[in-house]
Amino acid sequence: MIDSQEMVKKVFTQKSGRIETNKGEEYYNSLFEKVKNRLSILKAQPALKDVDMMDIIESEGVNRRDFLKWVSATTATLMLPPMFAPLVAEATELMNRVPVIWIELQDCAGNSEALLRSSAPTVDDLLFDILSLEYHETLQACAGHDADRQLEEAAHLYKGKYLLFVEGAIPMAMNGQYGTIGAMGETFHDHLIRMAKDAAAIVAVGTCATFGGVPAAAPNPTGAVGVMDIVKGKPIINIPACPANPANMVGVVLHYVLTGQVPELDSLLRPKFAFGYRIHDNCERRAHFDAGEFVEEWGDEGAKNNFCLYKVGCKGPMTFNNCSIIRYNEGTNWPIGVGRGCIGCSEPDFWDKYAYERPMANAKIKAPTGGVEKTVDEFGLGLLTATAVGIGVHAIASAVAGKKSNEGEEK
Repeated sequence: MIDSQEMVKKVFTQKSGRIETNKGEEYYNSLFEKVKNRLSILKAQPALKDVDMMDIIESEGVNRRDFLKWVSATTATLMLPPMFAPLVAEATELMNRVPVIWIELQDCAGNSEALLRSSAPTVDDLLFDILSLEYHETLQACAGHDADRQLEEAAHLYKGKYLLFVEGAIPMAMNGQYGTIGAMGETFHDHLIRMAKDAAAIVAVGTCATFGGVPAAAPNPTGAVGVMDIVKGKPIINIPACPANPANMVGVVLHYVLTGQVPELDSLLRPKFAFGYRIHDNCERRAHFDAGEFVEEWGDEGAKNNFCLYKVGCKGPMTFNNCSIIRYNEGTNWPIGVGRGCIGCSEPDFWDKYAYERPMANAKIKAPTGGVEKTVDEFGLGLLTATAVGIGVHAIASAVAGKKSNEGEEK
């Protein structure tokens, strides 16, 4: 038990993943000019899809005022100052200049469903109607040999220019025979390698594509792995979560439209604008954690008062994602908001390590101690008893307030 408590203490006192959001006036002025030039070049190119962005958005009941609100929020999400808002708005209109090929491998299509199953589409959802989506086997009308032909033609026509979105893990056991595609029985592995060869960049969408996800859970009979375990020598952007949030997918595409480059990534190739913070850092129940107020069991008074869910298994303190900020289901809610703890679905091996209703202190596994690189604050951890873990944070640093954190102490 002492060892597991030490693991938890290490997690809670590790540096958080916050990143530097102010890079200085000179940097942003230079970037502003580069983005303007980039958009001018795209504007001169013919549109790959004849659509009017505002017509699509307004047809779904989103007015111009709402769109401008979204632009401001997205600019902030991409960690850009307000001066970039007009360029972000312009970039949304030019998303039909960037071809996208979307392939599905060992998956449940949950990330595609996250885009489709929307009773009141957000701007993020609608922007996928503007993208030049050249191939998506779940959404397209053609099938069989016609679908194969469409994929080959798109890959040839936009060689070196298309973004390859990959949804699903890659099974490697039995020489990849657990997953084949097309009339020729091409394995998912060979299919991915072939399509990645001429892509400008690869976007792995969902935890299956990024880290293997549920198919890779023990005992992993199909030998499932993520895209970055297979593809080498290409820019790869991981957007984990189960499912990935459409806002993060749009953010990556917008960043590429704006700059022609992949966004700043962490050590797991996740964009820092989306995965630069622990869920714990922005959780609505953080104050209860700081006060030592926890749900001890489901249905108790703590649960009725929305206390912290750590003791019933929430993995927010060791999970990096922005779902506590942008949320799901048209931005209405997220797991902790409905009283269910985080299961760490945007982290590697989450199904084996995190998806259970026990706090890390009682788990016979090692908690992660790494994270993304830059930091703002650290906070202390107090262990209240030798057998049960109670959390008492006695010092919290704030970058905004300019304070320093203190080391955690055992009581």
